[in-house]
Amino acid sequence: MKISSFYPVILTNQVASSAKFYQDYFGFEIVFEADWYVSLQLSRDNETAFELAILESGHPTVPVTFRNAVNGLILNFEVDDVDAEYKRLIEYEQLPLHLDIRDEEFGQRHFITSDPNGVLIDVIKIIPPSDEYSEQYNEKLWLDKEDSNR
Repeated sequence: MKISSFYPVILTNQVASSAKFYQDYFGFEIVFEADWYVSLQLSRDNETAFELAILESGHPTVPVTFRNAVNGLILNFEVDDVDAEYKRLIEYEQLPLHLDIRDEEFGQRHFITSDPNGVLIDVIKIIPPSDEYSEQYNEKLWLDKEDSNR
């Protein structure tokens, strides 16, 4: 299979406010907007790097048995300066804090907030893992990821 695009779609009863949340706090821009669906993108280095969509959970394109708001989803946002984002999003903007900022032995400094639907948002800076965890990484893929974050 050759995949040309991949992005999460959040099912919600709050399409407009959810789209506004990702625009206001994370810099996404609207690509397509209807009252039942919003397609968002975030550019990086003049290229479309990330996409996210918001879909009315009761829309006819969603199978009837799955017409529920999203549950059990975490979106990871890797950033250059997690401490600055913590100050901006938690201290200044007063977004809900579900996990306070901390370093993890598996190679992350992060905190967790959430969107209007209860979707968890894990804001992360990659840091060196402990020796124990560094052995668990695919060295080539890990080094490629570190290089792309620089």
